[in-house]
Amino acid sequence: MSVARVFLSGIEAHGRHGARPGEKDEPQPFVVDLELEVDVAADHIDATADYRGVSERVRDVVEQGSFDLIETMAGHIAEVCVAFDHVTTATVIVHKPHAASRLGIAGVAAGAVRQRAG
Repeated sequence: MSVARVFLSGIEAHGRHGARPGEKDEPQPFVVDLELEVDVAADHIDATADYRGVSERVRDVVEQGSFDLIETMAGHIAEVCVAFDHVTTATVIVHKPHAASRLGIAGVAAGAVRQRAG
C-alpha cells in the first residue's frame, strides 16, 4: 500500500450559512478546497478514493446543510471525507467569498483536519 496526497480545489456550491441576521435568507457562494491523504492499494481506479463521490458529497453538505460557522462546516466536511474508503486524513478549507467585504476583506476561510478513527 502506498500513501498519496490528493488535492481537490475549487469545489463550488451555494448554501444558506451564517450567524448574522439575514445571512441564511438567500443562498451564498462557498468554495471548498480539500487535501486528502489516501491509501492507494494498486494502480487502478478502484484502489483509491472516489473523488467524484467526495466532491458530490461536499456539495451536498454545503447545499443541504445549515451552519452558523464555516469552522463547523469545515469540520463536518472533513468527517464526511474520512468516511470514504481509502481516505485516512482530510484537510478542508471552506471559503466564504465576500463575507467581510464591508471590512475591506475579499473573503473569509476556515479550515479543519480529521483523521480516520482506528
